[in-house]
Amino acid sequence: MSSRLSFSFLYPKIFFRNSKSEARHSSEPCEEDFEASLRILGPGWALGRPLQQPQLLVMSAEKGAKIFKTKCSQCHTVEKGGAHKQGPNLNGIFGRQSGQAENYSYSTANKNSGIMWGEDTLFEYLLAPKNYIKGTKMVFAGIKSAKDRKDLIAYLKESTA
Repeated sequence: MSSRLSFSFLYPKIFFRNSKSEARHSSEPCEEDFEASLRILGPGWALGRPLQQPQLLVMSAEKGAKIFKTKCSQCHTVEKGGAHKQGPNLNGIFGRQSGQAENYSYSTANKNSGIMWGEDTLFEYLLAPKNYIKGTKMVFAGIKSAKDRKDLIAYLKESTA
């Protein structure tokens, strides 16, 4: 039995060509079939990944401002010298360690997490804050949409610099 994955789970009725270019139906492709499929489908199929191109997420600060207004502004401000609300003022967040905004009472978990805020860390954090920093007092459930998180981060980069 071949150590390679079978095509049958992806394309149950796929036809392969053997070395003599004769059409045949099989769930066990030959080496030529495997190499040809890598060229056509890319290496992801052999790793069990979906057969789709990754989508580039274009960030929109304008859309991010709307997201901030509806989901974040109840608890956060972004202006330099802005007041803390239920959550801290976010001005200067990029490149700052978590739990370090002056005059805000952070949870011990947030102070001790050692996270340096950047696009990548915020992207993961905004998905599910309570899972990212266990013990945080932030009650926000998170933003499931990757596009919305990217847009929010684009807005925060502009408005908190």
